[in-house]
Amino acid sequence: MKQPMKKLPRMLNLAIGIGACVSNNSADGQDKSSSAIPRPESPGYEWTCVTNKAAFLPRDGAGALVFKNRMWLLGGWNPADKKNYPNDCNNEIWSSADGATWKFETRALWEERHTAGYVVYRDKMWVIGGDPIQNHYQNDVWNTADGTNWVRVADDVPWRNRILHYTLVHDDKIWVMGGQAVTSRVRRDVRGWKLPVSETYYNDVWNTTDGVNWTRVTEHAPWSPRGQIGGSGVLNNRMWILGGGTYYTDYFTDVWSSRDGKSWERHIEKAPWRPRQYHDVAVFDGKLWLMEGICNPGGNANDIWFSADGEHWEELPGTPWAKRHAASVFVYKNALWMVAGNHMGQDVWKLVRK
Repeated sequence: MKQPMKKLPRMLNLAIGIGACVSNNSADGQDKSSSAIPRPESPGYEWTCVTNKAAFLPRDGAGALVFKNRMWLLGGWNPADKKNYPNDCNNEIWSSADGATWKFETRALWEERHTAGYVVYRDKMWVIGGDPIQNHYQNDVWNTADGTNWVRVADDVPWRNRILHYTLVHDDKIWVMGGQAVTSRVRRDVRGWKLPVSETYYNDVWNTTDGVNWTRVTEHAPWSPRGQIGGSGVLNNRMWILGGGTYYTDYFTDVWSSRDGKSWERHIEKAPWRPRQYHDVAVFDGKLWLMEGICNPGGNANDIWFSADGEHWEELPGTPWAKRHAASVFVYKNALWMVAGNHMGQDVWKLVRK
C-alpha cells in the first residue's frame, strides 16, 4: 500500500517517471552464498509497449491477479485525483484479456484500499487485509468467484492491525508473513489520525485454507522483520523472500526461502541489486524476477533482475519504462507484464522471451 506516511518524503526526494512508451534507459538462518555470480549465456528477453493510455486511471498499489484467463486490476491509490479517489484509494475492478483493452467490471463491496494481500486460491480471487488510509486498519478478508460479486469471508483476522504484509499461495494454503503496524510518524502526517501509535515490525508467518481460521506457523522467522514486497515468489516448491523493508527505515537485499514456513534458508546475504522496498517479485520463465521499487540509495528504480536459484542474479539491461514503485505485475500468456505504478502513468508493458 501507500500508507499516508509515505506521501511527504516521496514528494520531496523520489524520482518520478513520465510513464510514456518511450525509452527511459536512464531455517535455519544458514547462509549459502555471500556473493552473486551472473550465469553466462542467459536467454534474451524483449519489452513491448502494449499501450500508453489504458482505460483505467493512474494508480499504484493495485492488486494484480490472473483469473479466468484475464488480468485483473484491483483497487489502487492516487491522492492527487480527488475527483476519482476521494478517499485517496478506490475499490474499482478492471480486467483485460490482452493488456490493451481494459474493461471496468464493478466497484467492489470492500472498502477502498491498496497494497493489500492479493491471491488467486481455489478458483477465487482474494483480497486479504489492506491499509490504514481510511483512518483504521482493514482486517477483513474477501473473495469472489466471478470478479464482480464479492463475499466478505472474515471481519477480523488473528494477525490483525498490520499493513504491507507479503501474501502468496503455496502448498494449497494462503500465506501471510511480515508487515508492520503504523508508526508515530503516520499519526503526525495524517489529518485526523486515530490509530494507536506503535513501532511494531513483524517476521511471523501465518497460513489458512479458508480465510477465517489462521495458523501461526512461526512467530519469529530468522529473517529480519519486514514487508513491502509486492507480487508472489514461489519457485521449486519453495516460498521466496527477496529484499523488502520497513517503512523508510530498513531496506534489505538478502534472499531467503522455505518449503514449510518454519525452516528458512538464507541463500545470499547481499544480492547484487540495491536494497529496496515497494518492489514487485514474480516467477516467470522458470526464474525469480525482481523489479522496480524504492531503492536505498537511489529512490525510484526501473532495474530488473532474474535468477534461477536465488543465488546467481543477472540484470536485464535497457529497461524502456519509467522508474516507479508499487506497480502491478502479472505473469500472463507467456509474458511478464508491468502495469501502472507510482509514476502515475497508464502504461502497460509486456516482456517475452525472444
